[in-house]
Amino acid sequence: MIYPRRPLRLGTRASALARWQAEWVAARLRAVRHEVDLVPITTQGDVLRMPIGATGQVGLFTKELQRALLDGRIDLAVHSLKDLPTEPAGGLTLAATPPRESVRDALISRDRVSLDQLQPGATIGTGSLRRRAQLLHIRPDLQVLDIRGNIDTRLRKLDAGEFDAILLAEAGLKRLGFADRATQIFDPLDILPAVGQGALGIECRSDDDQTRTALGELNDSATYASVVAERALLAHLRGGCLAPVGAWARIAEDGALRLNAVALSADGRTRTAADGVGEMSAAASLGREAADKLLAAGAAELIRASRNA
Repeated sequence: MIYPRRPLRLGTRASALARWQAEWVAARLRAVRHEVDLVPITTQGDVLRMPIGATGQVGLFTKELQRALLDGRIDLAVHSLKDLPTEPAGGLTLAATPPRESVRDALISRDRVSLDQLQPGATIGTGSLRRRAQLLHIRPDLQVLDIRGNIDTRLRKLDAGEFDAILLAEAGLKRLGFADRATQIFDPLDILPAVGQGALGIECRSDDDQTRTALGELNDSATYASVVAERALLAHLRGGCLAPVGAWARIAEDGALRLNAVALSADGRTRTAADGVGEMSAAASLGREAADKLLAAGAAELIRASRNA
């Protein structure tokens, strides 16, 4: 369907990071001669008063944006791709993934020490079960506690002494100008990132040809292949974005698509890993094959048990 030409209405959450992402996409669209208006949308995740993992729900930061798309109130929505459920939303399509930022996790410690230098029993704040499990796998003596709030709120809690350290995505720190707060940046193979971490996903209506064409100018094929592999893995595991699952796909020097993935128990004691290499054109198959390896090693039980942990 061809919609009348008018400014593209871009839905955005109100958080500083969401606004940064929306403004970044809007600037790129304007650079290729598209008018863009930002439309504020409040999501369930923005008003939640408990740890996200405790809800057992996915899509807390995306459902209202998707509803606004389907209702025709907006034409596109920008998501942190790690927040976007792998289950397709009828009538919507992932139209573009711009070039990916860092996939790495960053430790910010109050005393500027690394993970292995933290005192036994030190407290680390994270809202991610994936991060919690991988931290405990490395340092089972740590106290890993839930933390809520956006990036600057979490940094204030750290500075106020509520935690000895916190773990955040390097991409968010860089986008908001907090990169200098990082004490340690982890190699992605030491702490595997969330599926889609560091990537933006731009969604629109499947039948909106005008918007899809505009967004196609922002798509990065290497990023797209990488996140397709990661999301196919998570979907095949039936894990959901809250599961203790990490994955990292990237284009190797030889042009092949390489994928590493891990599933853990909530306490970090059990860790299963898988990897694979394939063609960019077969990204989804690569993800499913790696998921099958994890399932054969017991990942389904680890994921099920984590939901009751």
